[in-house]
Amino acid sequence: MRAVVFDFFGTLTAAVRRGPRHAEIARQLGCDPDAFVAELDRTFYLRAAGGYGSELDGLRRVAYAAGGRPTLGQLTEAVAARIEAVYADTVLRPEAVPVLSGLRRRGLPVAVVSDCWYELPAFLSRLAVAPYLDAHVFSVRVGRCKPHPAMYLEACRQLRVDPDECLYVGDGGSRELSGAHAVGMAAVRLAAPDLAGHLVFRGDPDFSGPVIGSLTEVLAMVDAAAAA
Repeated sequence: MRAVVFDFFGTLTAAVRRGPRHAEIARQLGCDPDAFVAELDRTFYLRAAGGYGSELDGLRRVAYAAGGRPTLGQLTEAVAARIEAVYADTVLRPEAVPVLSGLRRRGLPVAVVSDCWYELPAFLSRLAVAPYLDAHVFSVRVGRCKPHPAMYLEACRQLRVDPDECLYVGDGGSRELSGAHAVGMAAVRLAAPDLAGHLVFRGDPDFSGPVIGSLTEVLAMVDAAAAA
């Protein structure tokens, strides 16, 4: 094992739930909040794969589909407001930094691989985990979402390792664990108790590999692999 690849939302973070700022943004765009959120959910993978164009164009399409007719100024403000809204919803797991720090002490580089729109790339550098991440793979930049092989292979390219030298850790959204296994990575599911309320798209029910209850168990897995 020469590297560890982590999912972001629900893995390095606690379970994600949309906070009140999203409803405020919807109203500012002239949309019913429930209709706006439903459209965000419906279009998630299209947007996350870059299929909705720029942030401004994409948000206009979402707003129009939800019944709004926002001005350019309103859209511009909403683009920035969404970054802050998703950032406000993002709470790192308490063990995330200690685990990433522990991996660095062991000489193992770390990548984060996330299905996301434009918000995460805009605020990731503000988070305490940022200094410990050696590679960043965002679906909106790759043009594909998990479980497409391109997402995992891009992480390998940036880390300069082969897939069979990587451990992938994720909660299972987007069928990510099956996708990691398909390209040759070892994969483990994080099944932390809080994930019962996690906002997730496309689970991974077919994955039957190992399961851990806390990120801290990753260090034990790495140490066991090194000793084998």
